[in-house]
Amino acid sequence: MKPIGVFDSGVGGLTVVRALRRRLPAESILYLGDTARLPYGTKSPATVRQYTRRNVEFLESRGVKAVVVACNTATALALDDLPTPVPVWGVVEPGAVRAAHVSRGRVGVIATEATILSDAYGRALRRMRPELEVLSQACPLLVPLVEEGWHDDPLAEQVARRYLEPLLSAGIDTLVLGCTHYPLLEPVLRRVVGPEVELIDSAAAVAERTALDLAKDGLAEPGGAPPEHHFCVTDSGDRFARLARMILGDERVSLELVEV
Repeated sequence: MKPIGVFDSGVGGLTVVRALRRRLPAESILYLGDTARLPYGTKSPATVRQYTRRNVEFLESRGVKAVVVACNTATALALDDLPTPVPVWGVVEPGAVRAAHVSRGRVGVIATEATILSDAYGRALRRMRPELEVLSQACPLLVPLVEEGWHDDPLAEQVARRYLEPLLSAGIDTLVLGCTHYPLLEPVLRRVVGPEVELIDSAAAVAERTALDLAKDGLAEPGGAPPEHHFCVTDSGDRFARLARMILGDERVSLELVEV
């Protein structure tokens, strides 16, 4: 049983693993958290591309049948320049498709600095609906808050409110969570934006896209043998393991320390 490979700079990509496990319960997953080199969102494009290539090469060396780039920054900056013999999905396009479908005309995007500077979501949204108004906001403090385990802390809400104030003042009707860490902030973000704003979680969107494409390409696991999930990190992972158990609702998460 060949696994689906998934990588991110830290724990945020586990929201994609959670979505994949719900949508594809028969599939095994090999996850790589590049915790030694996070965050990616403040790195240069060249550095992000280098890290991404090495992460994908590591997953391929472990025999994965496909790769999900569960990092918005890596998707935005490296996916177009990523030679690989296996199918690869990023998180930007599926999330943009969902946002373009539900928005009434004004979409907000929150993400890391690198993703915002790339305008990956803006370009994807405007390709589908040129009339959309897209407003973007870099939120560099949110990832460290999640990595610290403060995703539902009053401080996180205060920071999120400060970042989102310009988007809400501009009247957005849809908010794209342009970083896979951000779904962990969903309770906070819902309190800040209120019920009138639709939140778009790219993790669920990319899990659906992965499921459809695996089935179409004849790569879907038919079931039978129980799936096996394995988690790798590039740096000491005590905090990662604690957050992983919380995100996945699974006390059996164990980590392998690897070099990439």
